[in-house]
Amino acid sequence: MEVNHGCWIRLSKSWKNIGKILDENVANNKVGKYFKLEERKSCFTRELRAATTTFLSMAYVITVISTVLSGTGGTCSGQDGPAFENCVALVKSDLIVAISLVSLLGCFSMGLLANLPFGLAPGTGQTMYMAYTLVGLHGSGTGSMSYSNALGLWMVEALVFLVISGTGLRAKLGRFIPPAIRLACGIGIGLFMAFVGLQSEQGVGLIEPSLTSIVQIKDMKSPTLWLGIFGFLIMGIGLAHNVQGSMIYGILFVTIISWFRNTPMTYFPKTQLGETRYKYFKKVVDFHKIHKIAGKISFTSFKKGTTWVSLITLLYIDILATTATLYTLAEIGEFINEKGTFENEYIAYMIDASVTILGSALGVPPIATYAESATGIKEGGRTGLTAVIIGLYFSLSLFFAPLLSNVPPWAIGPSLVMVGAIMMKLAKDINWGNIKEAIPAFITIILMPLTSSIPNGIIGGIVVYVVLHFYDWIGWVVKLVFKLIKKNSKGKDDDGLNNTDINP
Repeated sequence: MEVNHGCWIRLSKSWKNIGKILDENVANNKVGKYFKLEERKSCFTRELRAATTTFLSMAYVITVISTVLSGTGGTCSGQDGPAFENCVALVKSDLIVAISLVSLLGCFSMGLLANLPFGLAPGTGQTMYMAYTLVGLHGSGTGSMSYSNALGLWMVEALVFLVISGTGLRAKLGRFIPPAIRLACGIGIGLFMAFVGLQSEQGVGLIEPSLTSIVQIKDMKSPTLWLGIFGFLIMGIGLAHNVQGSMIYGILFVTIISWFRNTPMTYFPKTQLGETRYKYFKKVVDFHKIHKIAGKISFTSFKKGTTWVSLITLLYIDILATTATLYTLAEIGEFINEKGTFENEYIAYMIDASVTILGSALGVPPIATYAESATGIKEGGRTGLTAVIIGLYFSLSLFFAPLLSNVPPWAIGPSLVMVGAIMMKLAKDINWGNIKEAIPAFITIILMPLTSSIPNGIIGGIVVYVVLHFYDWIGWVVKLVFKLIKKNSKGKDDDGLNNTDINP
């Protein structure tokens, strides 16, 4: 036992030495200097951990978004029966490749051009809006437009958004958001992520919808629930003892255990769905060309008035939600300066708008900066090298989709809950003693998880903030007007006295 213990110590020291040498070499070469590793007090291994954590927390978007969008039927309208089902399966494979590709380009751009540690991918909120409001499910006609017309809408919205970002208006709107609302956004997003992490679709499966209340405890006897809880405890204990990469260890542990078959917590049960997953999983490496969704853009729906309403809706979602998310992540990473801005802010705004144009051409919804980037920032990510490595992971997902698409939700859920807990620290910076700051902040926080919408929280908080401060602003305007009138009157009186002295 002593020999083995000594071997482990020597092995651990060897890995630390390798990491130290690697950090020093990268910091002193062109890569380290370009990304300002030393200036931002970071190193290569820390950025690698941050990127890995962020990617693992974001990886669910590949399967979630491809599943949701393929549920609309995609571009398979006009077909039915087995032909329709085969077409939908092909659309889903197309989406996995397209999502990975645009995410890769978005992360590369954010890292290389803006030097910020943020991960980008098609937005889940925009995806839900497209699938359930615009298009409808499986060609049922419940939406207001076809998949191709929705892609055309995304492209027009992206072009308008790019103009707004290019003129600097988006940055001004971002700074216009009151500090209390920006801080509350971080807390609300954290609660939203934790709420998602507790559910079944993308989480551990602790809660489910209830007919008598909003949610209820689902099934405390579920083996996958307890496996997810154990993964959460691994993360928590690791973070409590400052173990770097704790979230990665928790996710990997739960995932590997779930990949074993013939166990109560397997992700590949002996069912039709389980067999389908396992068949795809066994491929390990698979590359698929985009056949059904790339270049399928149509603008014919702009003849309808409802399309213009949808365009305005998308614009306010992007301007407020994505801008607030960027600011929140900048707050968490301590990038905000005394002027209320952060380095390369303008470039960051231009990137997601530009990549969205390309994404619509490939057949996916608008690109957004992901709140899950907070997991990587917590692991120490401070430069664009984190984003570039996330992009490299997405490039691997082009080939290793069978593995990445089979990370179970009860492995990802614990990390989302943990991030929610971490983001609560922003609450200390809100002035809760000032009721005009506290109420808008609370509304922002509570609406995000309860309505499952980041935009709803932002809009609600801003509206309440404006109402509570309206009297103050009116008073300020009135005082300003009276001050100007008094100043002008005094000037006229002075002129009159001077005239009297000159002409008695």
